[in-house]
Amino acid sequence: MTERRYGRRRVLAGLGAAGLSGLAGCGGFTPEQNEATGTDGAGNGTVGGTAGDSFGEFRGSGPLAEGRGDVGGTAIADLPDLSGELTIYLGGGEGGLYRDLLARFEGMYDDFSYNARESGTSDAANTLINEGSATPADVFWSVDAGSLAAVANRGLTAKLPSNVVDPVPDEFHPDDQWVGTAGRARAVPYNTSALSGGDVPDSVMEFPNSEALANAMGWAPTYGAFQAFVTAMRLIEGADATRQWLRGMLDAGVSEYNNEFLVSNAVADGELDAGFANHYYALRVKASRPNAPLDLAFTSGDAGALINAAGAEVLSASGNQELAFTFVRHLLSAEAQEFFATRTYAYPMIPDIPPVGGLPTIDELNPPSIDLSRLSEIQPTLELMRDVGVL
Repeated sequence: MTERRYGRRRVLAGLGAAGLSGLAGCGGFTPEQNEATGTDGAGNGTVGGTAGDSFGEFRGSGPLAEGRGDVGGTAIADLPDLSGELTIYLGGGEGGLYRDLLARFEGMYDDFSYNARESGTSDAANTLINEGSATPADVFWSVDAGSLAAVANRGLTAKLPSNVVDPVPDEFHPDDQWVGTAGRARAVPYNTSALSGGDVPDSVMEFPNSEALANAMGWAPTYGAFQAFVTAMRLIEGADATRQWLRGMLDAGVSEYNNEFLVSNAVADGELDAGFANHYYALRVKASRPNAPLDLAFTSGDAGALINAAGAEVLSASGNQELAFTFVRHLLSAEAQEFFATRTYAYPMIPDIPPVGGLPTIDELNPPSIDLSRLSEIQPTLELMRDVGVL
């Protein structure tokens, strides 16, 4: 292992020996596709007491969940009850997962019910913007920070109280208009039979010039997560440098895929030596194929180290704001954060709850300093990508 703050190389090393095949039913966190079903495998106990007690049906199954033990955070039992009815707009392709968690909340409280409306994250944001103050929605729960920011920037959201946002790092609740509920880190899955960890550049801007990666890389440029990554690069490095990077990758023979799960699978198959993808896709591949020659590397302090977030916001037009605030606190409870961590392999937003699989923590990853709300500025990115010929 090459040590770099947190041992950035060989992140997934040893997971095959842990018998990760038992995690195949935990699903994946897929912002653009309905691959995250939140399928079962959880225990049958009940949630109660402190956060370290049984997580019952919230915690996923498999070796990673079984070995986690006590975690920190605020238990649901220590929160006010959910009582009343909420209309929740779900943005993204993970409706099955979110509905699973909602059903658990509904089952815990006799007086709580919800109406959920699902659509793509951009479609949901545009619907809320068009509805304005006439929206029936109380909560917008989306997989993408950019869509949350787009709604907040129109003045349609209520400021979240401190008891909602204080447990979450500042960068994941800008201006307290929305708050992150789960994170996903940009990463570089690489084939350990073809590359050593040292072959993967530490800076994402170095990739086009890497001889080791020439004609061996894959990306998914039509995928929302990739476009958010390019948006971050444009904001950090500038449009000219980003244009040069995209052209450089094309000149280096990068291969195109429809989504980042396919990129990660192609790396595991040896079809690619490395690729660009969100971190949890490699975990999904290792879950079903524990002996796959696949590992993760992370860059540092640049767009390649971006941590984007799913999150929630409360609509200012809601007549149920107190209930909506309490609902968001439930999304940040120890049980719900374990749900995201052990069923989707997402990064918990609560520092007291560790990520699964030996992943570095958010603090250890050294993400770039960027206002995630600006990821909503997608149009200039799309124009740039079309101009270069990536789209």
